[in-house]
Amino acid sequence: MKIDRLIGILSILLQREKVTAPFLAETFEVSRRTISRDIEALCRAGIPISTAQGAGGRAVHHERL
Repeated sequence: MKIDRLIGILSILLQREKVTAPFLAETFEVSRRTISRDIEALCRAGIPISTAQGAGGRAVHHERL
């Protein structure tokens, strides 16, 4: 379910400074594209998250306030 995945992504980002989209995709058993859409949804909701292309895939960073 999408809401469970969104909360799970937030939980992981709060525990780790950065993770990769492939790691999240594998963890939640979804595609990288689904993770990208989820990150976009979290950003639209006002959660400060940034991404950057890296060697192992897209890195996801939670910007703590």
